[in-house]
Amino acid sequence: MLTALASSEEGAKKVFQLLQSKAIRSVGWHTLFNSLNVYEQKFKQCLQNPRALLPDVQEGDARALVAYLRVLQKVMETGNLMERTQWFPDIEPLFKLLPYESVPPYLKGALRNAISTFVEVSPALRDTIWSLLEQYDLPVVVGPTMIGSSSQEVSSQVYDMRYELNEVEARREEYPSTLSYLKLLNVLIEKETDVSDRGRRFVGIFRFVRDQVFWPFSQRAYADSVEKWQLVVACLRHFEMMLAMYDICEEDVQNSVDQFPQLETVPSSSVGRAAQVPVIELMKDFMSGKTIFRNIMSILMLGVNTIMEDRMSQLYGPSLEEAVHLCLELILLALEKDALLADYWSPVYQRIDVILSHDSRQIVTLLEYVRYDLLPSIQQCSIKIMNILSGRMVQLVSIIMEADAAGSLIEDYASCLEARAQDFQAPENPNEDSGFLILQLLINNLSRPGPNVSHLLLRFDVDVPVERTILQPKRHYSCLRVILNILETLSKPDINAVLHEFGFQLLYELCVDRLTGAAMVDLLRSEKYDFFSKHLNTFASAPLPKRNINQALRVSDLQQRAWLLKLLALELHASDMDVITHRESCRRLISRLFLQDSLDASNLLSPTSGIEQALNKTDNIHKMKVLELLDVIQFRPPETSINFPQPVLKFKDDLLVDETLGNSAVVEKGGVYYYSERGYRLIDLAAFRDKLWQEYRRIEAQTDAVIHERRLAELKNIVQQLLRWGWKYNKNLEEQAAQLHMLVGWSQLVEVAVSRRMEFMGNRPQTLFEILDASLGATTSQDCSLKMALSLTQVFLTCMAKLQDQSFFSPGGESADNVTCVDLLSTARLSNSACHSILLKLVTAILRHESSEVLRRRQYAILLSYFQYCRGMVDSDVSLAIKRNLLLEGQDGEDDVELQKIDKDHAELAQMNFSILKREATALFEVITKDATQGSEVGKAMAFYVLDALLSFDQDQVFLSQLQSRDLLHGCLSDISNNSYQAVMLPTADSIRRLYTVEAELALLLRVGFGYKKRGAQALFSMGVLERLSSCRAVDIQLMEDSKWAHTFKMGLGLPSQHDRYRQIVSPVLRLVFCFTSLVDVSEFLEETNKVNREIIDFVKAHQGLFDRILRDDESQVHVQSLEELELAIAVLTKVWPIEESEDFGIVQSIFNLTCSYLCEETESSSKYVKEIQNSKRSLEHYIGNREKVRKMELLVTRLRCNLTSYLYCLVTRKDLRLPISRPNIIDRVSAGTYTFGKQRQPTLELVASLLRQTTTDLEHSIEEKCLLFTKIQDVNELSRHEVDEIIEAYGRQQYISVSDSIRKRRYLAMIEMCSAVGHRECLITLLLHIVEHALNLFYIHFESRLRVPDHLSQGMTRLIDKETILGSREDMMLLNERILPILERLEVLNEDKAGHSLKVLHRLVHSLKSRILLGYGS
Repeated sequence: MLTALASSEEGAKKVFQLLQSKAIRSVGWHTLFNSLNVYEQKFKQCLQNPRALLPDVQEGDARALVAYLRVLQKVMETGNLMERTQWFPDIEPLFKLLPYESVPPYLKGALRNAISTFVEVSPALRDTIWSLLEQYDLPVVVGPTMIGSSSQEVSSQVYDMRYELNEVEARREEYPSTLSYLKLLNVLIEKETDVSDRGRRFVGIFRFVRDQVFWPFSQRAYADSVEKWQLVVACLRHFEMMLAMYDICEEDVQNSVDQFPQLETVPSSSVGRAAQVPVIELMKDFMSGKTIFRNIMSILMLGVNTIMEDRMSQLYGPSLEEAVHLCLELILLALEKDALLADYWSPVYQRIDVILSHDSRQIVTLLEYVRYDLLPSIQQCSIKIMNILSGRMVQLVSIIMEADAAGSLIEDYASCLEARAQDFQAPENPNEDSGFLILQLLINNLSRPGPNVSHLLLRFDVDVPVERTILQPKRHYSCLRVILNILETLSKPDINAVLHEFGFQLLYELCVDRLTGAAMVDLLRSEKYDFFSKHLNTFASAPLPKRNINQALRVSDLQQRAWLLKLLALELHASDMDVITHRESCRRLISRLFLQDSLDASNLLSPTSGIEQALNKTDNIHKMKVLELLDVIQFRPPETSINFPQPVLKFKDDLLVDETLGNSAVVEKGGVYYYSERGYRLIDLAAFRDKLWQEYRRIEAQTDAVIHERRLAELKNIVQQLLRWGWKYNKNLEEQAAQLHMLVGWSQLVEVAVSRRMEFMGNRPQTLFEILDASLGATTSQDCSLKMALSLTQVFLTCMAKLQDQSFFSPGGESADNVTCVDLLSTARLSNSACHSILLKLVTAILRHESSEVLRRRQYAILLSYFQYCRGMVDSDVSLAIKRNLLLEGQDGEDDVELQKIDKDHAELAQMNFSILKREATALFEVITKDATQGSEVGKAMAFYVLDALLSFDQDQVFLSQLQSRDLLHGCLSDISNNSYQAVMLPTADSIRRLYTVEAELALLLRVGFGYKKRGAQALFSMGVLERLSSCRAVDIQLMEDSKWAHTFKMGLGLPSQHDRYRQIVSPVLRLVFCFTSLVDVSEFLEETNKVNREIIDFVKAHQGLFDRILRDDESQVHVQSLEELELAIAVLTKVWPIEESEDFGIVQSIFNLTCSYLCEETESSSKYVKEIQNSKRSLEHYIGNREKVRKMELLVTRLRCNLTSYLYCLVTRKDLRLPISRPNIIDRVSAGTYTFGKQRQPTLELVASLLRQTTTDLEHSIEEKCLLFTKIQDVNELSRHEVDEIIEAYGRQQYISVSDSIRKRRYLAMIEMCSAVGHRECLITLLLHIVEHALNLFYIHFESRLRVPDHLSQGMTRLIDKETILGSREDMMLLNERILPILERLEVLNEDKAGHSLKVLHRLVHSLKSRILLGYGS
């Protein structure tokens, strides 16, 4: 009755007071303790007489004491924690009867059970119990092991626990004393905090439990089966604590190796030391399949059905259930530790999965415990074992199939998962959630070789290749059906949030898996499920749960949507558009994501009206679903930085908080972090708490408690605050990560939809603009974190690229098949107001407070993309003049008005962009120049390219002033001079990045030099650019031959060769030097002009090796870059060298050698570039593959010829050079003014005649092809699809067209390619006309010189032969006239309209020369 009354805290207090107050006579606590003391005195008196026998405890007294002890046990179990510490100050009497043999075992059991309740009272009392137990209780004398042999007696009989068990209790077939002994020890050991001794002090207890209790438990007789299984549970609990409490260190492993039988010479100390570690002995038992392992498996092999039946029908059922649970827990613990040990102990000891595989029935039995639904922890252990075994045993599915257990196992797992989904309360710890464990098992196994456990449990066909499976979850009961049913309704979100989240993750992993992806996506896409569209319409954009109400649900909700968005992105990405069902599924998804009551596309493209409506929309009625999804993510992320509350800051150094949190190690390695089920690194609050209290106790031991009692109280409070902070930190970190995860899913969805499924969108420009505007708006928001901004900028880059693609390839929309010439200028660009909105938000995003270099690099890329988009030109090779000629040819006045509107629109946009940039110029340049000077090499390069782009918009030289005020250009020069040499020489990744930075710096200097014309060149010259470039060592590097370099440099590293790196420096440097030639005016000999010219010449002299190499033009291979260097070098030299009066350093002769190679006819030319052009045109396939390269070489060769003829013309007009008709051959050397002719090569009039004939032929061909292209462009809408494709193939520079492209897009591309070809021909025509004019002028001057010999030539002419040697004989002149006359007649008939240039000067020269030839003046 008193025991029952003490079942509550209040009842326990009343019963204690009742028995303490002696209200009932002879009934009280004093009676219990007095009786124990009396018996103890009797036993002591008997022991003093050697012949006396110990008196027996009377049965009535024993039963009365047991009753008292039960009341005491119940009072201590249910009493108030603080009050019961004062109830029984002296418990020593409870121990005094334990060592005596005459005390009945059931009384000893009651005593120990009562003692065990005091362990929980306080640590001090626990230590007292240990000492009293060692003082009074029976000892544990460990004899020889009983494993594998019969029981052996120790040399002298000792009354200990072993004797009491085997001699006393075994005869009675009742074991209350042993059972209570084990329970008491388990309680004491469980509360141990000092694990430094590795459990060596418990080795005797461990061996007693193993050898005397657990090993023979199945052979003993039991009066009560309940007691049998209680003993088993106590033993298993002891083993479980040994494995769980003590880790295995490397020292234990190394020492234990010495005990193996094959190692004979071992130090005795090592053996003894290692043998005292119970965890090692346990693992050896498991890994050899001995006593403990065999008994555990014998219990488990009873089978799940037998266990379930006994649990319901037998009294020992609960104990048997607990024993099964502990057996599974022990196997799990052993599986976690055996891998490391097997590496050292093999082959004597093996991993547990190997031991289990000796009898496959054991494996199947372990897995079948998932069916045990009476205790979820047993199911969870079975699932965890399945997870471990599936990762170790490739043949696990085969074992299950051979045991004919596959069907039941599939249904058992499905039933377990379904039962969990129907629970009314979710476990707090995911590791105690059966549903979560099953989903994790399925996710983990997907990456393992198939067929694997996931394939089996999800009902994929494992008898055939898994990828051939046709899933039918409606017909077959499996985990897949249960998961789909759970996700279909998403019921009880607060309870099943974990199942929903990891269910979505599992479906995503199934869809991306190589084996299961096709079947899984087809199933989700099918009409039965319509999984993608259904969930997109339901919960995807629903409001999130409030953080202050249920933050865990809010986190899970974000994760669910993230996986759903990734699934949608996968569906759009992987669908085959040739399959109707795939196409329709994508169409439905795109319509749900991007469909709205949108504005008309024509309005959006208009400079006014439509786009303003899009900009001013504020309601969500017509908002696209994809933007609603973005709205879900747009909230201020919770704080996750390590910012402690203000009171904590004062004490955090005392508690070593920064050191504790600064250690990134996980708990297993001494840290305070762990990785959650989602993979996030969180603070382990238990480990963090232990660290804090450890530091608190250290401070407490060093502090005078009387003086500093208040400070210790504050420290206690700080510890509690830190633990609350840690809990909040974990929650906030999970929410921030979930927010970012959903944003990543949203980004993937948008990028895939925009880049791959744009054809399903209706109003494409408006859709892209709204995404751009929304993502930029989110980036500029204060709620947007840095990581979110990075993800959003990736979306912006993709959309911007697609917007450019749309503007180029669909300028007039897809409503008609025809294209017009107006489309060349009226690209499908957004209206000015839309562009204004984008640029304004982009500048704001760049200037945002929370930023990073990585983010700004992406923003710089977006800004550069935006500038390119605003230019609106489809192809830079197509000049505006050509486009206007196309537009005006055969057009009426309406098109002219349209052109004016386009011009006005472009001008307004340029002014608007400049105004925005000018308004933020100071702040913008501050950020960009900081990146350009302090950023990484990649960041510097991007910053310089942005500055280059900004200068291209500079109308009032505002940006140039900003640049000059920050002295950035001087920094560029220093960097080029100092770093370019190493960047070229060292083939490392860092050097390559530095090279790109130098290249960007040179681009900026070139922009200043050429963009601002003479003012820019003058500014650079005044900075001493030429002097700095003269000291640049990179341009004088001696390169190896390509063949040699190929052996010393591995191109597989992905790095450019040294030749390529060298050209990246030399070409821009030469171009920069060339910009200064604009300051050289050969008609005026001003001091400033002379200075510029002199410095350019000094640069040439300083790098004579560079110019010698270039002018030799003797490389064995054809490189466009080398030809470009040659053209630039000649362009520089022909500008400055004629003015030079001193020795020519061989420059003139080198130029003359080049004239002989390039000014002759193509069939006679020795130039490898001229030959390459000829060979490419003759070989059509070769020409198609290198069309762009050939065009560029053709243009460069023509420019080179133009510069060479210009140089000759300058020498003839300003140096009075006279060219011989042919090479002199009368004497070896002949002087002609400053120059000498003889055995060296020199230009002649015959060479000029060859040039004139070749140039005339090229000019006629170019004009003819230009006219033909104009005709084709105007008739492009009348051409068939095949003819259009032929045009694209004939003129295309790269592959644009796909099979699905419309005829309109094909016609537009054909027009673009033909316009590009026209632009190329137009450039050639301009250069060719210059060459023709120079050649004609040369002939005209020489014909005039036949009548008047210059003074400096006439001074040494004593004979007629001298004059003929220099100027040519009359016969040579007549032959020359005969060659020139047909060419003049061809030039005379050139049509000015077809050429597109004024030919008046040309025709006048032709007429004059022709007249002189016909009248005989030339001869």
